Amino acid sequence: MPPDFKILTKRADFLGANKGLRVARPGFVLLTRANDGQGKRYGITVTKRIGNAVVRNRMKRRFRALLRELLPEEGLPDTDHVLIGREGGIERNYGKLRDELFAAFSRARDGKGDPPRRPRPKR
Repeated sequence: MPPDFKILTKRADFLGANKGLRVARPGFVLLTRANDGQGKRYGITVTKRIGNAVVRNRMKRRFRALLRELLPEEGLPDTDHVLIGREGGIERNYGKLRDELFAAFSRARDGKGDPPRRPRPKR
């Protein structure tokens, strides 16, 4: 990534992005939220539910490559971008993932998010 992109590392930033716009695709979910002039930032998360460490790391490498390619031109300015890996993301063709991310950035730019997730039931 060019030096003008920052990586989200704090849990609070990921939780904050979850309150923003959500665009779901078959291979991933893109979360975007304005960050008050801190530039384009990105984060990637893949849960253990997806697979073992080898599978998760492979998926993260693919997401980093996609972001390196598309974030400079397609990313929203002064926005946090978080990619969450989904179950079928590792088997998807790289070209399809790229097209889906391009479409997700377009939808996010237009403000067309998917409906928010249902809240978890309290224990």
